[in-house]
Amino acid sequence: MLREKEIKGISGWLMLIVFLAIAIASVVMLIAAARAGEVRQLILWILVLLVSVLCLFGLTIVNPNEARVVQLFGKYKGSLKEQGLQWVNPLTMRRKVSLRVRNFESGKLKVNDHDGNPIEIAAVVVWRVVETAEAVFEVDDYEHFVHVQSEAAVRILATSYPYDAHDEGQISLRMSVQEISQRLREEIQERLAKAGVEVIEARISHLAYAPEIASAMLRRQQASAIIAARQKIVEGAVGMVEMALEQLNAKQVVQLDEERKATMVSNLLVVLCSDRDAQPVVNTGTLYQ
Repeated sequence: MLREKEIKGISGWLMLIVFLAIAIASVVMLIAAARAGEVRQLILWILVLLVSVLCLFGLTIVNPNEARVVQLFGKYKGSLKEQGLQWVNPLTMRRKVSLRVRNFESGKLKVNDHDGNPIEIAAVVVWRVVETAEAVFEVDDYEHFVHVQSEAAVRILATSYPYDAHDEGQISLRMSVQEISQRLREEIQERLAKAGVEVIEARISHLAYAPEIASAMLRRQQASAIIAARQKIVEGAVGMVEMALEQLNAKQVVQLDEERKATMVSNLLVVLCSDRDAQPVVNTGTLYQ
């Protein structure tokens, strides 16, 4: 596996001045040799002019957050990362590689979650190249590699966890946002490490049940929410009834036998747990009639 090797070129401005001066001088000497009819001098200065022009092709501009991967006759020589105008061997091939932070959003993938329910899922991946040699030489097209491997990681993640948690503390795609994002980033990073890519962030951008089961799953979610709300209401109602009986007994407002306590508890629970406003009934008789 090739590892990145940073190299530094010669100052491009200095070399530009030198080769321009050589080119101008060779043109002047070429004209003088042509007038004097000196064939050898004429050929010599033509060669000097051609070499100086050829050397100008060694000038390379490196922009901020950019690198140039330098190859000489197929051999990796190093990477230019220092920004500015630099000069390298004009016979080398210099491939531009962006080091900027980029993001990629996968398409909506239709997969089955851990419970076998068909869902639609998409993710956003924020990434950048950190090893230019690996990005260029270890994979054919590192951008396409990032896209394919990211979608593959999203599919694996979706099949590893359920859409909704059925037990307390269970990790799910919908509820465990932080854990799922961290797991997704690790999964993608493991796949892209060989391409010299660092995954900065990965998160789910779209998550929904597939259209064919969406309505049924929505009813199930609504039923679960209603059950959970009823449990809270019953817990609160029982506590209020217990507190009322304790205070009535402590302050001796009224003495109730077990049958009347049961009736009072029943009435209070009906009032507190009902989903409609209770209709009061005024008792004009005694407590037992």
